[in-house]
Amino acid sequence: MKSDRPGRAAEPGPATLSEAPVRLVLGGTEVARYVLDPTLDARHGPRPYLHPVRTLGGTVVTDALPADHVWHLGASLAVQDVNGSNLWGGRTYVRDVGYTWRDDHGVIAHTGEVERSPDRYAHDLQWRDRNGRVLLTEQRQLAAVALRTVGPSAWRLEMDYTLSAPAGQDVRLGSPATNGRPGGAGYGGFFWRAVSVEPASVFSASATGEEAVNGSTEPWVALRGTGPDARPYTLVFSGLGAGDRWFTRTSMYPGVGVAFAFERPVTIPADTKRRGRHSVVVADGALNRATAATLALDTR
Repeated sequence: MKSDRPGRAAEPGPATLSEAPVRLVLGGTEVARYVLDPTLDARHGPRPYLHPVRTLGGTVVTDALPADHVWHLGASLAVQDVNGSNLWGGRTYVRDVGYTWRDDHGVIAHTGEVERSPDRYAHDLQWRDRNGRVLLTEQRQLAAVALRTVGPSAWRLEMDYTLSAPAGQDVRLGSPATNGRPGGAGYGGFFWRAVSVEPASVFSASATGEEAVNGSTEPWVALRGTGPDARPYTLVFSGLGAGDRWFTRTSMYPGVGVAFAFERPVTIPADTKRRGRHSVVVADGALNRATAATLALDTR
């Protein structure tokens, strides 16, 4: 399969982080950190992101700034084509040309805190183009939720958001696939870059493997990996919206995403809203299909 990452020749240099992250805590255990305002090269797609995210047993299950795709930032919300602005990071896919470095990178900026508690955080954001013009405004809420299911050591991360288009301006969301790239590369939306020291695997309610799950509309998708501590973990994703598709990768890197524009562009009409809610169960151990399905249905 062709790599999602173009050549390395013009890649920007290393990044540094600025503001101290928000910490999500369950029962006295820190399960995730949320970086609000990372100091990044514009070409990395600066945006708030979750990293590290951990199982209750302490295994790290996200990766950020990896060498293969340095603009992959743990778990985040980003789109490569927002009215022509790249808010994902990396090279932009140009029809009939391929991946190209362009001066088209915007930023998703934290603009104000709404709520903060040990297991919950809510804030306002703006999606801006390279000149600072606001493309979308967003309200976002993160929550760490204890599960009621008896069984594996697990908790659930929830991300709720509302994207609002400005008055008088439709907002088009696109992807490399909608801009001409073949091979199921319709990424862009909620994306989780996982970490795995052994090859990861992915499965859903009725399919197994990257090729079978990518682009599907299964009710849930699970990724099994091995953390840096050599302990297995499983992530169970749910929450596709209308028209969304799953984006999965295991062969070149481990990752799962909710893709907004997998096959065709999506438009948020002027002065309207797009809402989403995605859930990720973070579990210790290599879970089977039946257990993953049970955890996906735990909606406490």
